[in-house]
Amino acid sequence: MCWSATADLIAGGGIAAVGVASVASAARRPLDLPLAALPLLLGAHQIVEAVVWHAQGGTGPATLAWAVIALPLLALWVPAAVLCAAPPGARSRLLIPLAVGTATCAALAQALATRSVTAEIRGHTVGYSLGLPWAALIVLGYLLATIGSLLLSGDRGLFLFGVLMGVGAAVSFALWRREYISTWCAFAALCSVVLWVWVRRRRPRTPRPSGRPAP
Repeated sequence: MCWSATADLIAGGGIAAVGVASVASAARRPLDLPLAALPLLLGAHQIVEAVVWHAQGGTGPATLAWAVIALPLLALWVPAAVLCAAPPGARSRLLIPLAVGTATCAALAQALATRSVTAEIRGHTVGYSLGLPWAALIVLGYLLATIGSLLLSGDRGLFLFGVLMGVGAAVSFALWRREYISTWCAFAALCSVVLWVWVRRRRPRTPRPSGRPAP
């Protein structure tokens, strides 16, 4: 995230707390739990980046942990979670972003296993470099898996989250091209609060008493 370790820590803690509330709200809908947990994961991700700030970047464990969450994990988590929560009529088309996400996850995991990821503090931002081969193709697959699955979900709340993610990706690329991954992940974490609202609206409602006297 931009600005400082403190900003990451505060934002991460707040978003993680929203994630806990989101998971609690989804307790009666098990198929919603992976998406409901996304704010919790993204909040923890921002806290990990606060550790990267304190370490002054580099190639340490916090940098690797940040990259594992941001790259292979989210590439698979998001399309799989959307598939679980989507209405039955949308599930067949969601197999496409899930397949793309699986392939992207495998490529990113292989890159992290064979290359060193480096974090560099650049003023008020953090830049990460991995030296990906076929970087443009992998980024395209990542976007199709994450944003694409949300836009194809058949759910208005998830579609809105996908639109926000798309706008965030475009803005981050335009303003912070070298720090694109970090700034977009921070934007996604903030926007994931939308999922808490989405989960609350999907909670099973307790039937109201009819008000009629018992026979």
